[in-house]
Amino acid sequence: MVLAGSPLTPCLPDGPQARPEVESLQSYSAPLEGRRGLLRLDFNENTVGPSPKVVEAIRAIPADHYAIYPEYNGLREAVVANLGLPALTPAHIGLFNGVDAAIHALFHAFGAAGDVLLTTSPTFGYYTPCAQMQGMAITAIPYLGTDFAFPMGAIRTALLMQPSPRLLLLCNPNNPTGTRLAPELILELAAAAPDTLVVVDELYEAFTGDSALPIADFAATPNLLVLRSLAKTAGLAGLRIGFAIGPEALVDRLGRVTGPYDINSFAVTAARAALADQAFTDTYVAEVLRSRRWLLEQLHNAGVRHHAAGGNYLLIWPSRPAQAVEAELRASGILVRSMAGKPLIDGSLRVSIGTREQMERFWAAYREIENLSSLP
Repeated sequence: MVLAGSPLTPCLPDGPQARPEVESLQSYSAPLEGRRGLLRLDFNENTVGPSPKVVEAIRAIPADHYAIYPEYNGLREAVVANLGLPALTPAHIGLFNGVDAAIHALFHAFGAAGDVLLTTSPTFGYYTPCAQMQGMAITAIPYLGTDFAFPMGAIRTALLMQPSPRLLLLCNPNNPTGTRLAPELILELAAAAPDTLVVVDELYEAFTGDSALPIADFAATPNLLVLRSLAKTAGLAGLRIGFAIGPEALVDRLGRVTGPYDINSFAVTAARAALADQAFTDTYVAEVLRSRRWLLEQLHNAGVRHHAAGGNYLLIWPSRPAQAVEAELRASGILVRSMAGKPLIDGSLRVSIGTREQMERFWAAYREIENLSSLP
């Protein structure tokens, strides 16, 4: 992937130029190639794959259906049934080619040059380029202390600024710090800032249960939008399927800036099957939480600095440069993510949590690389 403005960017002095915001933009760095066949603990994906019922459903798609544009009938209804919240209707559900596409759409629909995005730091890296491509200003408020507490006071103050921030984007639990925010406080922020679109990225909610949806009243907070995915839990990251859940008017506006067939038929079929087999997803989530507890015990006993608050990931600070340890783990067949250069967490590794067997493999390799093998 070429970075805009790099020496490899084609120069077209006589051709059309992109908007100034795009010319100065750097592309968001996607996962590296060559990850298949390795232990993937770097991008917080499901580490075992989807339900067998998903595979069966995809294999059952007739060949002639490949030639037909996707049909979405029943998918919104399946999301509503899966969530089990009586107040939700299919009109509250927006369908997207992954949550990344939903994030792009909300900036496209609601962000304009000079508007302000209010968010936290560090957080998911895709929020920033989406704001920059619209020419928005970004106010990113740091998490607090060594526990990375949520900066509630500073966020409240920023929401009262005039003009009000156009968007408040919160990842809950936050990636990469795991910081959790009680749903009641999210609704409080939305109610206090009716002119701000409050977006809660809940991709990792299944690992904490801190969802705003069960207590949300879209009539009282028509400025609240919740993002969900089947990538981290149900194992559909490769098929790209995400949802925006909120008031009908907000979902309608997002739909106006997306293509008519953005989600392919395979993703639709897989999503229906995954939503119908919630027991499989619940079993996987429970296994991740058990593995997390086991790994935390090993890190504590070995005296390794770490931080874990929420999500299917945690942070570890190795004794040597994070990038060097990341490279050595990759050489042993294990992928983790270096946080080098990121505010507050520079020098750490983000490690996704998988099954107990996978975490035992990671811990054995990490102990060897960090010379912890002599410890009990």
